Amino acid sequence: MVELTPEARELLGARNMAHLATLMADGSPHVSPVWVGIEGDRLAIFSTAPHLKVRNMRRDGRVAISVCDEHNPYRSVLIRGRVVEEIEGPAAVEIMDRISNRYVGTDFPVRTAIVSFIEPERVHYQELPFTHEPHPDRYSASPAHRG
Repeated sequence: MVELTPEARELLGARNMAHLATLMADGSPHVSPVWVGIEGDRLAIFSTAPHLKVRNMRRDGRVAISVCDEHNPYRSVLIRGRVVEEIEGPAAVEIMDRISNRYVGTDFPVRTAIVSFIEPERVHYQELPFTHEPHPDRYSASPAHRG
């Protein structure tokens, strides 16, 4: 396991959406948007049912997570690691609610949870020298949206 850098912890501790890559049975990738939390030195993600990402992680614990800063998408952290533990029950709901409160300010509406803990094996932080400004042509109202 490698340590999370302060920059990685900052991005993971904010309200930034993460993308989790798992492996399908045939080896092809599957990507899911997820909320992510930090529990000690491990990452925590949750699901409310054994969805495809959970089934994939149970079969093959190798994962990758990408997180971009919601205010500056040129600032990101890329993590490869392994699922090392999974919990359910009240302890999982407590972690799920802690993550949910950070993202949306309230407990998650579903009261069951499967929490997967990921130990990072590689952490790569990057910040590219660009600014993220809206492109003037892309955000003008289309004819269908004009008053």
